[in-house]
Amino acid sequence: MEYGYIRVSSADQNEDRQLLALRGKSVPNSRIFMDKQSGKDFDRPEYKRLVRRLRQGDLLYLPSIDRLGRNYREIQEQWRLLTQEKGVDVCVLDMPLLDTRQGRDLMGTFIADLVLQILSFVAQNERENIRRRQAEGIAAAKARGVKFGRPPVPLPDNFREVHKAWRDKKITLRQAANACGMPEGTFYAKAVKLEKPIK
Repeated sequence: MEYGYIRVSSADQNEDRQLLALRGKSVPNSRIFMDKQSGKDFDRPEYKRLVRRLRQGDLLYLPSIDRLGRNYREIQEQWRLLTQEKGVDVCVLDMPLLDTRQGRDLMGTFIADLVLQILSFVAQNERENIRRRQAEGIAAAKARGVKFGRPPVPLPDNFREVHKAWRDKKITLRQAANACGMPEGTFYAKAVKLEKPIK
């Protein structure tokens, strides 16, 4: 049996290119498994379902090695699980050297293992670079004064008056929060912030 596996990092990414590549190998839709989530680990429902279905002698097509994952160690573990434990052939479409049907002799296996190590290292390295670039971009934006998250909601007009009544013990915390139309925890947090001296 021939199977295909597709992964896109988020629900809004398009999987058409990967689907076309698999259909070009005549893999039927019923045997194409797709996850829409990050490649950081293998806790993916469709991938797990695929692995349960695979039997010795089956062939699994992957559009590229980074569709399998982006964690160097885990890619190698999954490759070993698929090819050695389950006895499945794997063909990575954009890397002909990663086709376990070819070069089954010692040299072919050595070359495939070497290419897999290099590519899985590159996949993880790219993931780490993406994370570093994101962190640098956020830091640069913060340095420019860009604010992240929702803008703070302004205090209700009666907040200071209610706050004073609460601090003077004329009303309870619950009554104060209700008077300002907010949860007790929110009222208390805003009250504490209001009372902090400005440095």
